[in-house]
Amino acid sequence: MKPQFNFFKNVDKITIFLFFCLILIGWINVYSAEINENHRSIFDFSQSYGKQFVWIVTAIFIGIVIFTIDMKFFPAFAYIIFGSVMVLLVGVLFFGTTVNASKSWFHIGPVAIQPAEFAKYATALALARIIYDNKSKSRTFKDLFKPLLILSIPVLLIFLQNDTGTALVFAAFVIVLYREGFVPGWIIILGIFGVFLFVLTLLMNEFIIIGALTGISLIIAFFLRKKPSSVRQLLAIMLLINAYVYVVDYAYEEILQPHQKMRIAVLIDETVDLRGAGYNLHQSKIAIGSGGLTGKGFLQGTQTKFSFVPEQGTDFIFCTVGEEWGFVGSIVLIGLFLTLMVRLILLAERQRSVFSRVFGYSLVSIMFFHFLVNIGMTIGLVPVIGIPLPLISYGGSSLWAFTIFLFTFLKLDSRRLELL
Repeated sequence: MKPQFNFFKNVDKITIFLFFCLILIGWINVYSAEINENHRSIFDFSQSYGKQFVWIVTAIFIGIVIFTIDMKFFPAFAYIIFGSVMVLLVGVLFFGTTVNASKSWFHIGPVAIQPAEFAKYATALALARIIYDNKSKSRTFKDLFKPLLILSIPVLLIFLQNDTGTALVFAAFVIVLYREGFVPGWIIILGIFGVFLFVLTLLMNEFIIIGALTGISLIIAFFLRKKPSSVRQLLAIMLLINAYVYVVDYAYEEILQPHQKMRIAVLIDETVDLRGAGYNLHQSKIAIGSGGLTGKGFLQGTQTKFSFVPEQGTDFIFCTVGEEWGFVGSIVLIGLFLTLMVRLILLAERQRSVFSRVFGYSLVSIMFFHFLVNIGMTIGLVPVIGIPLPLISYGGSSLWAFTIFLFTFLKLDSRRLELL
């Protein structure tokens, strides 16, 4: 008799363990951040922490359902899933409701769903399918056209919803394109340099920066004077950088919306508009800093308990961790995330299928972007753009989307020795 295939022998149990640790930590901290003294039961479904329990239970159920699906379903229906989610992104522009100035939610009775969260998963499937179908061993600019087209569609639709933060998350897919050879490493280095130069331009007068860069370039050109081709290349690069500096200053003054300019101003100087745009960041730093080494204790955070920090159960959930669990608790949470992401990279690298590997790297890239930006904005390292901390922040759409993302990859990994 042919032995039955036991899926649970092949699923990566370390990743499952880390998943449950994070959702449990998230639920406890949502409870602490949002506790209502008149509704102290953590299972009170009229409160956000009771609703989060429902999201967690349903997310686990969805994950189990994904385990029962044949792995060939995902590449076979990748484009259909992508197209369906894009239809939802279009639909929300006409029939959605506006929350925090973004028209990106469907309200179905008491339930609110944000299609943009699921667009990351759908885009990862479509991108994996496109790269899987590309049999070329060498990557050319022509090969990059389709992946960029797939990425541009959700970004454009989400921008139209006025949800800039979520749209920026799709920049994380550049890591996937780099891993698969579509984007050279110097492009990423150039992007990092561009961000640095952008911030520097806002801190200093653009003419001082242009003058300094020009002076440095001329000095280097003097030492390269015996190599005319190198001098020409250096001068061309200098002109491009100087043009970029000028464009950054112009874009900041003339193109960015007032609230976007204010977010950048707050990042540069947290004392700007402490009663307005700078309030969130200022209170966030106070909350995290007041936690000290070991924190004030569960349910003892004054900044958290008295709601000094807005959105403390969603975008600023890390403040609750920092205040009540201190530096030690924050390091534990960060360590769990880093362990999970390193584990996912190891799983992605052991895949025999290009589809599975690309999908795995897409998951890691999106999770890393959320992790880096969410924690970074609570401590003043990046602008406040309003994206959740994966598996931790309150909200059904984010939790469901990341659970589907993670469990789909675990399903693919469990059958990695089989051909798609």
